[in-house]
Amino acid sequence: MNFRRKWAAALAAALAGALALTACGSDIESSSSSASQAPCGTVNIAVNPWVGYEADAAVVAHVLETKLGCTVELKNLTEEVSWQGFASGTIDVILENWGHDDLKQKYIEQQNVAVEVGQTGNKGIIGWYVPPWLAEEYPDITEYKNLNKYAAQFKTTESGGKGQLLDGDPSYVTNDEALVKNLDLNFKVVYAGSENALIEAFRTAEEQRKFLIGYFYEPQWFLSEIPLVHVSLPAYSEGCDADPAAVACDYAPYDLDKIARKAFMESGSPAVTVIKNFSWTNDDQNAVAKDIADKMSYDDAAKKWVDAHPDQVAAWLATS
Repeated sequence: MNFRRKWAAALAAALAGALALTACGSDIESSSSSASQAPCGTVNIAVNPWVGYEADAAVVAHVLETKLGCTVELKNLTEEVSWQGFASGTIDVILENWGHDDLKQKYIEQQNVAVEVGQTGNKGIIGWYVPPWLAEEYPDITEYKNLNKYAAQFKTTESGGKGQLLDGDPSYVTNDEALVKNLDLNFKVVYAGSENALIEAFRTAEEQRKFLIGYFYEPQWFLSEIPLVHVSLPAYSEGCDADPAAVACDYAPYDLDKIARKAFMESGSPAVTVIKNFSWTNDDQNAVAKDIADKMSYDDAAKKWVDAHPDQVAAWLATS
């Protein structure tokens, strides 16, 4: 090949490269905007055992990996163990915290290893629920004062001659054993063992018209499939749950928030901006959670939502 041909080949290659850059301009623009930032590094996200939290983690991880080039480690842990990771340095962020004032006092105020990072936008409700058929057939069953009248019909082999109150994972936030005792209810708390087991019990109870009362919560995609009916307990008031052993009121409504390791938030990682800005609605979370529950992979479920909400994701990435 002579010099002229070599020069022509080089020019053609340069033009092809320029066309390729033009074709993916949006990707180059987004990556160049973060090029001046510190490298993202590794972000360790706790994943607590319910599918709504899994939806949070899936979407945040997808954004961090695809938009900022982070390495994300998702660690399946119970709530309290997740907080312990702030002190050991093994957890950088909890994306969905349900209260835990005692843990905030320990790890934020006393040990100074964690910080609050704002609300997720999700509104959390915990309570006792019955399947729709039961509330329709026996309307008074949704008032706690009438539960003892029906206790015998809630009995199971696990409830020891009393009515069964079904809870989910034993690690969840729950006052139910104290409530049963303090409201003088002839019931026994029995643990289903997991969120999936709890959902399946409610699904079966509705389909087969079985008596079932149990702990449940929002946001939760399952409520769009079967609209469980909330049972009225004595109304919550500030401080009524201050003594765990003496609780005799309904659960507090929660504005769910994010907690992060203090050293991580001070690290300069661009991931910090996304963690601070991450916020969405119960409907957003439920949409992703339903896809995960239907066996879609974390990444596919997250990509589906992210692709449909570019403006919201851009707001999470914005540094001002």
